[in-house]
Amino acid sequence: MPVTKRRLNVTLDVAYAAKLAKLAQRTHVNEGTLARSLLSQALDEADPDPRHAAALLDGLPGAFDRAQQGLEDAKAGRTISLDDL
Repeated sequence: MPVTKRRLNVTLDVAYAAKLAKLAQRTHVNEGTLARSLLSQALDEADPDPRHAAALLDGLPGAFDRAQQGLEDAKAGRTISLDDL
């Protein structure tokens, strides 16, 4: 069965970006390669049971506030159609 790859862009806050850069420098690995490896490992270890999804999301710093802001932006029409991307 062929492996299908999908591109995903992730934005890190300043502290995580600096930590990733430092780890990449220490290990002599490209930041993108290291980030891909770390994300793959985290996904492998994540519990796929949807009952645990809420707890996972609750553990993300600022996630609720960003979701609320997204709802406000959508209601105010400050969004871009996916077709326009």
